[in-house]
Amino acid sequence: MAEPLLELNGLSKSFGALKACDGVDLTLLPGEIHALIGPNGAGKSTLIAQVAGWLRPDAGAISLLGQPAVHLSVAARARRGLGRTFQISSLASEFSALGNVRLALQARERGAFGFWSPVRKDRRLREEALAVLARVGLEERAEVPVTTLSHGERRLLEVALALALRPKLLLLDEPMAGLGPEGTRALTAFLRTLKAEAGILLVEHDMDAVFALADRISVLVYGRIIASGPPEEIRRSAAVREAYLGDAA
Repeated sequence: MAEPLLELNGLSKSFGALKACDGVDLTLLPGEIHALIGPNGAGKSTLIAQVAGWLRPDAGAISLLGQPAVHLSVAARARRGLGRTFQISSLASEFSALGNVRLALQARERGAFGFWSPVRKDRRLREEALAVLARVGLEERAEVPVTTLSHGERRLLEVALALALRPKLLLLDEPMAGLGPEGTRALTAFLRTLKAEAGILLVEHDMDAVFALADRISVLVYGRIIASGPPEEIRRSAAVREAYLGDAA
């Protein structure tokens, strides 16, 4: 079996008496979409925040690309190949869609173009930013201020920012939120092709999208993984139906 892009072993995090993450084991393999689902308050956001580096676990291990990562900063994890979108938008509202992607590219390169002239560097960044926007279908909205983008377009721009970092693995936190049926179909099709270049850990409430995309699904309830396996196995699980899916399965 290929070495996991992401591996969690016994990951735990408490807030007072509340165990938001309780001994979680999870892996993400190359070329895979691994969906993490569960009811509100299950601990999904806490788990993702620990993987991204925003929260330090109380116990357990995180491995990125085969190397320990629990002590790495958010920036160091990004440099190692971790990209992320947020459930709540983190876009720079004072810039255009193009400007946001260029900022992400500049953060990634961190001086890699030091030998270039400013004009050549600017042209190169603009061309790459436009190419990234084209991948998510926003090339015609490149010069539009973020404040005038629709909610769905902002979600797509979040994905574009993550792609600008050339990630080896992606954490996608509710990417379908606020998208209409057409936008959801388009993003689902795009993510299905994207997994070939970056493994995806997907947190999503849209069960149609989850079962259409996921190679494996893990179900988190009260901080614990109660089931993990292929979509059809999860769909048939009585424990999962009782705890979360209900009639949605």
